[in-house]
Amino acid sequence: MPRTFKVADLFCGAGGLSLGFRQAGFETVIAADLHDAAVETYRANLGRHAINHDLSHLISLPEADVIVGGPPCQGFSSAGMRKPGDARNTLVSAFASHVVHYRPLAFVFENVEGFLTTDSGSYVFDLLEPVIRAGYRLHVRKINAANYGIPQHRKRVLAIGGLGWDPTFPEPTHTAFGAPGARRPAKHLPDTETLEEALRNLPTAATEPPGVPQGHYYKPLGGLDLKRAMALKPGDTMRDLPEDLHHDSYRRRAFRRVMDGTPTERRGGAPAGVRRLRPDEPSKAITAGARSEFLHPYEHRPLTIRECARLQTFPDEFHFRGTPSDQGQLIGNAVPPRLAHVIAAQLLVDLDSPPVLGEKPGDLLSFVPSVADGYSPVLREVTERVLGTFSRQPQPEQEPLWH
Repeated sequence: MPRTFKVADLFCGAGGLSLGFRQAGFETVIAADLHDAAVETYRANLGRHAINHDLSHLISLPEADVIVGGPPCQGFSSAGMRKPGDARNTLVSAFASHVVHYRPLAFVFENVEGFLTTDSGSYVFDLLEPVIRAGYRLHVRKINAANYGIPQHRKRVLAIGGLGWDPTFPEPTHTAFGAPGARRPAKHLPDTETLEEALRNLPTAATEPPGVPQGHYYKPLGGLDLKRAMALKPGDTMRDLPEDLHHDSYRRRAFRRVMDGTPTERRGGAPAGVRRLRPDEPSKAITAGARSEFLHPYEHRPLTIRECARLQTFPDEFHFRGTPSDQGQLIGNAVPPRLAHVIAAQLLVDLDSPPVLGEKPGDLLSFVPSVADGYSPVLREVTERVLGTFSRQPQPEQEPLWH
């Protein structure tokens, strides 16, 4: 009888990682998060092994072969204000501490792309230094979830490590369009679902909760919000609207660099603000703010909670708990279960192919910090520091994502 490998899911949120790992054949023996809505949602869908706990300190874990998790990203998410001093950033170190203390066969770490560059890359070192010293051999790569069958352009950082052995980084399963680097995987791969395909077969959205399926409702727009929606075509953003339809907060953000005295040539464009999504390509990244920022491709309304969950590949029978704001945050912060399944399936192949345990020293096997061709100056500097500090492996300047 084949062995069932056990998982500890730290910073579990709604349970996207646990769901994908379960679908691949793993058993999650403990899941932990500090937020009530996350624990309630996890328990309602995945089991009573979820606990409410502050993971900034080591907790007692049952025996687990794999530790997975994505520490809260608010401290360095590009979707919000970056706060280098945000206490939540230290949870990267907390995740690494759990891995080093319990020494599982493997670990999987997921985070937003801002993890790489915030505070000059210090959080990358918070992860790498302790786990490599403890003997883990790992890949760190930025990926676009659309290349793994997720119907959205969601750039995230994945770190996959093995204790004394070389894990295999999962190869892309799909090609996509609508974002830099999304077509890089071989052309023979199937196209990722478009937004329209991902949302097909949903009934008409209700205008009152709870909606069918749960969360498939919206608050009708009115006044200027409705006028803006009616003026936006698929793919348009607030930049495409006449100035009299710009939102006050949009104007403030658009000109904040002017007020800060930033030179004209360095100001860049105004923020996108509200946008109407295109039906014929994968969605933009679903975040906690998706329901206020994204309009349905055809209807003059925001996305529903259930539509956001669909784009994150949660099944319709997966119910979210807490306030609507809680639910939006849980969905936006989750690892898409379909992506988790791809990662888990490859890891299971590795773990089922003995010998897994090895005597190799800790090492950074690959570091691929971009899915596009270009590097920002900060990212290039971080990359040089990381490779100069850790890598014993010869690395090309831009390693193809699918190798």
